[in-house]
Amino acid sequence: MDNLCGTSRIAGFRFSLYPMTDDFISVIKSALKKTDTSKVWTKTDHISTVLRGSIAHVFDAAKAIYLYAANSEKHIVMNGTFSIGCPGDTQGDTYLTADEKRVNEESVHDLKAEAPCQFALYPMNEPNYMDIIMKAVEIAKADGTFVQGVHYASEVDGDAHDVFRTLEAAFRMANQQTAHVTMTVNFSANSPSRKQKAGIK
Repeated sequence: MDNLCGTSRIAGFRFSLYPMTDDFISVIKSALKKTDTSKVWTKTDHISTVLRGSIAHVFDAAKAIYLYAANSEKHIVMNGTFSIGCPGDTQGDTYLTADEKRVNEESVHDLKAEAPCQFALYPMNEPNYMDIIMKAVEIAKADGTFVQGVHYASEVDGDAHDVFRTLEAAFRMANQQTAHVTMTVNFSANSPSRKQKAGIK
């Protein structure tokens, strides 16, 4: 039974952070060090980092890492996948007993960063998956973060706090509709091409 799709309630986010600077190591390490990961199971290897725990605490830590990295003022990209309900995904499930207080919210509350993001939602083993995806789009439109549909993704934009709120709401909605959900995200902050387009020197 433990290996059936959707039986695990632990959420996760596996991501890679790419600072476009010679000093990329310090940007990555600083963002990870500043983030309180006491309520998520975490492991970093030579390719990526994974956060695992409740949906609230995974998104809390993910947002904090992004904000700290973006506030380096370097051009950074965060690419990753959120998941819940993966068959056999139980390691670290003791973190699900953590209380609901988001441990990073107070420290990052006043940090600002843009968060243009392309995300794609995948409700697994769900025949009506397009209905769920469209509900996610409607959530983004209601939040004022939706920009447009693009090939294989939807684009959202705005302040990082607002964008992460949209993504978490879409992820939670999808999880209410089907047990196993994945969601890919591709963020970019401080992009030189974006500044040029906006006429910023």
